[in-house]
Amino acid sequence: MIVKPNCKINLGLNIVRKRIDGYHDIETVFYPVGICDSIEINPSDDGMFHFSSSGLKIPGDPATNLCVQAYNLMKEHFNVPPVTIHLQKNIPMGSGLGGGSSDGAYTLKALNELIKPRLTSEHLKAFASRLGSDCTFFVDNKPAFAKGRGELLSTVSVPLPGLYLLIVIPQVHVNTIEAYSLIQPARPVTSIKETINLPVSQWKGRMINDFEDVVFRKYPLIGQIKEQLYEKGAVYASMSGSGSAVYGLFNETPAVYGLFPGCFVWMADSR
Repeated sequence: MIVKPNCKINLGLNIVRKRIDGYHDIETVFYPVGICDSIEINPSDDGMFHFSSSGLKIPGDPATNLCVQAYNLMKEHFNVPPVTIHLQKNIPMGSGLGGGSSDGAYTLKALNELIKPRLTSEHLKAFASRLGSDCTFFVDNKPAFAKGRGELLSTVSVPLPGLYLLIVIPQVHVNTIEAYSLIQPARPVTSIKETINLPVSQWKGRMINDFEDVVFRKYPLIGQIKEQLYEKGAVYASMSGSGSAVYGLFNETPAVYGLFPGCFVWMADSR
C-alpha cells in the first residue's frame, strides 16, 4: 500500500491566547498543497514492525517519527498486523508546511484499512489529535478554519481557483517552540474566518501571520523572500506557520527563475 501525504499552507495565523496546559489557542485556515511525501506500508516478513526512511534526512530518533507513533497508537487499541513502513521524505522539515503531521495522519488512515471494523473519519480525527495539533486536518484534507490548538476544524470556502501558488523554502530551520515563546497572544480585531471571504486582492494587511514579526527579525532572509514575491507581482504573500516557507499567490505565472538560489521552489497552477 502506497499513500502520498501532502502538505498545507496557513492562510493567516493568529495566536489568540496561551492556555493553562502550555499550548496556545490559534485561529488559522489550513489549505492543502500538492507537495507530497510517499509512504509504503507492507506486511512484515518476520512478524516484527520496521520503519525506514529515505530522501531528506530526518533528524532525531526514528522512534519519535509520527509514522511510528501512529503505528504504536493504532496497535495499542486495535489488532493491527506487523508491518514495514518506509517513508520517502520530500517535504522540507522546519518549514511550517506540516509535512510530519501529514505523515502521521496518512499512516493512521492507511492502517485503518487493515482493521475491522474501520474507524470513521471522526474517530480517526480523535486519534490524529493525539499525535499532533495539525494532524487532525489531514484526515479530511480539505480547506478548513482551525481553532483551539489547530484540531478544532470547520469547513471554509477559499477563493483561490485561477491563481498560481508559488512556495519558496530557504535552508533555514525555525524552532516553533522558540517562535511561540516570543509571541504576545492577542485576539485579532477581525477573525480570519471573516477575512477569508474577502477577495484575495484585499488580503494584504488584513490576513496576518502573527509569527512573521518575530521570525523575520531573527531570520531576515525569510522576510526578504516575502518582499521579493510582492515585487514579482504577488497579490498576496505570507509565511506559512512558524516558517520558514513563504508563499505567494499570483494572477499570472511569476518570473522567478534563478531568483531564489539554494531554496526549495515549487509552483502550482490552480487553473
